Amino acid sequence: MSVTTGTPTAKARPKKKILSRTQRRRLSRSVQYAVFAAAVIAFVTGADWGRLRNQFAQLDIARQMFPDVITLALKNTVLYTLSGFAFGLVLGMIMALMRLSSVGPYRWLAAVYIEIFRGLPALLIFIFVGVAVPLAFPGTEVIGGTYGKVAFALGLVSAAYMAETIRAGIQAVPKGQMEAARSLGFSPARAMVSIVLPQALRIVLPPLTNELVLLFKDSSLVLFLGVTLEERELSKFGRDLASTTANSTPVLVAGLCYLLITIPLSFVVRRMETRAQEAVK
Repeated sequence: MSVTTGTPTAKARPKKKILSRTQRRRLSRSVQYAVFAAAVIAFVTGADWGRLRNQFAQLDIARQMFPDVITLALKNTVLYTLSGFAFGLVLGMIMALMRLSSVGPYRWLAAVYIEIFRGLPALLIFIFVGVAVPLAFPGTEVIGGTYGKVAFALGLVSAAYMAETIRAGIQAVPKGQMEAARSLGFSPARAMVSIVLPQALRIVLPPLTNELVLLFKDSSLVLFLGVTLEERELSKFGRDLASTTANSTPVLVAGLCYLLITIPLSFVVRRMETRAQEAVK
């Protein structure tokens, strides 16, 4: 009788199911949606909406703000922003040209200005304009009063950022544009002003518009210059009325007025960036 011997066969292990890339992506997206939904539910169910409504949504207090919140506060905010942007654009353009100058002292001065005013908080610039300038130049009045001071302060802040933006735009213009203008008899200054700068400004228009949005919010720092009732901007107007009524509804209304300007401007910036990308393609 023969006996057969052999090695026992090992049981085959089941293969692990490997998710495809598409399945992993769907699973990750589902987890993110679930986390987001859980956060929203926790916020909605955990917040005391009654107290929030009493503190921030009193319609009778909101009605008291009109029309002054539009005809006075919003108007002043827009004026402060546009004047500061105009001054900052001119100064920033000068600093950008100095930064690119072949004259060493011009480059050094522009570099020092840009680094200092980009590094300092806007709040300190407003305090400097409101306190240090009158002490340094006693008896000197800024043209335009408070509006001139705000334009000066916002312009100093924004010019440092816009100078670097404009410099990048000038360097993005092909050098052949300057060479072609020189071959046609243009002087370097005229070629820069007539040929290069217009093209550079078109390139940097989206970031410049974004700077306008930032200035619109920075205009709330005007309170550190000391303003009259007729010179108040949105934040000061809302805080004053909130203190008078012991309710935060005016602050919410002022915030909504900011959004009336910043959201359309942000949409314009995105549209310009999209169009610029499509033009490159």
